[in-house]
Formats: sequence, structure tokens, C-alpha cells
Amino acid sequence: MAVAALACWAITATGGIYMLLVWLIENDPGSEATAPTRLPAALVAGHGLLAVTGLGLWTAYLLSHSGLFAWASVAVLIAVVSLGVTMFSRWISAYRAADLVPATTHAIPGVVATAAPPAEQNFPVLVVFGHGMLALTTFTLVLLTALGFGGS
Repeated sequence: MAVAALACWAITATGGIYMLLVWLIENDPGSEATAPTRLPAALVAGHGLLAVTGLGLWTAYLLSHSGLFAWASVAVLIAVVSLGVTMFSRWISAYRAADLVPATTHAIPGVVATAAPPAEQNFPVLVVFGHGMLALTTFTLVLLTALGFGGS
């Protein structure tokens, strides 16, 4: 079960890295034509850094079979999941508001264009939900392993 948790964690991280790259590419804080993101950089960075930290702790658990590393992974994952739920709630509000982005007027008189959506509106829905479901599966597998179910 511990190796399955590692594999699930790696697949989850792949989806997270994809969304991070989309967010970095699409997020242009200096542009007036782009709506501001609802995902602050500190929230995105904290989620990613904690997830990588937890993955490192889980790898240490797999190498040492020390319960300390397993429970540290669980603790870090609780924080990762909390930040992930926060980001999901901010994403879903941006996703639902896609049709409500107000029109902006450019410097050319009489020309009206719609502002570009915030970066997170470019996340594919399937990737967002897949990432969340895999994260839930990862957390469950890690917790069950830490509790002693399924061996290592």
C-alpha cells in the first residue's frame, strides 16, 4: 500500500505541475487586459512546497520504515489538502464567473473588448477534478499505511 501511495502521489503531482505551468504562463499581473488571479502566489507556492516536502517525507518512510516519517507525511498532507481545498474553492468561483467578466474599453475610441480571464480559468476541468480525486486517494493510502493497514 505504501508503494501505491507513492505512485498515486506521483501522478497527483503531475497534474499539479501541469496546472502550475498553466497558471504561470497565463498569469500576467502587469497586464490590465487580464483579470487578476484569485490564487495568490503564496497560496500556490505553499501548496506545492508542502506537497513536495510531504513526498520527501514519504520517500524517507519507504526507505526507513520509520513511523515518524509516515506520521509526518500525514501531518504535512493535512496542510496540503487544506490549501488545496482553499484553491479549489477559489478556482470554482472563478470558473463559474467566466461569463461575468466585465468588458473593458481600450485606448481606441469605440473599441470594446472583453478582458482576458484570470489564469486559473484556463485549467481543464478534468485535470482539476482528477488532481483532487487522486489527492484524496493519496491521503487515504498514506493514512491507512501510517495506521498499519496493508503492510508496507
